Amino acid sequence: MDGTLVDTEPLWGVATYELSEKLGRRLTPELREKTIGGSFGNTLAICAAHAGVELGAGDYERYRTWMYQRMAELTSGDLTPNPGVQGLLASLRDKGVPMLVTTNTERVLADALIDAVGRDFFVGSITGDEVERTKPAPDMYLEAARRVGFDARDCLVFEDSWAGMSAAAAAGCRVLGLAETVPEGVVSFDPANFVGAALEDVARWYAEIVQPVR
Repeated sequence: MDGTLVDTEPLWGVATYELSEKLGRRLTPELREKTIGGSFGNTLAICAAHAGVELGAGDYERYRTWMYQRMAELTSGDLTPNPGVQGLLASLRDKGVPMLVTTNTERVLADALIDAVGRDFFVGSITGDEVERTKPAPDMYLEAARRVGFDARDCLVFEDSWAGMSAAAAAGCRVLGLAETVPEGVVSFDPANFVGAALEDVARWYAEIVQPVR
């Protein structure tokens, strides 16, 4: 969702840097990169380690509340889906292709972002607080495949973060990574291809990915 469907990553960057400052030491850009697409727990752990802070009882809940309130403020304005996304989603939906949003963002914040893209495009969504293990674990994608009645190895995933790409690949999905550098088993993909794309293009992208070993 974040980064692939709507460009909220810069806003997550603002909140993440502010969180690190609250903990006493601003993250470096390199450490910020390690938080992209991860869970809040991962982000907090990186910020705390960088600041040399040992988290105590109640700290996770306190910082989580602050982070999600801050992101709610930052995303309260106009959120425009990335170029080509809504047209492509409409083409797939109209042809009966079942699609889900899978995001490490928790439900309390994710719903507003899904609505900004268009909830009616999707048959469902899975958020970070609804699985036992968040990305980069494969749980979210295995559950998404189960919900639509397909083997994960027959599903196509678009992801932009290292954690998300790794999760989808670990689940056995065919994965198009919206990044120049991608994990093993992921095909690098230019998101500019979304503009003007339709079902026929997605079918071709899918077919061009080497079938994962069964």
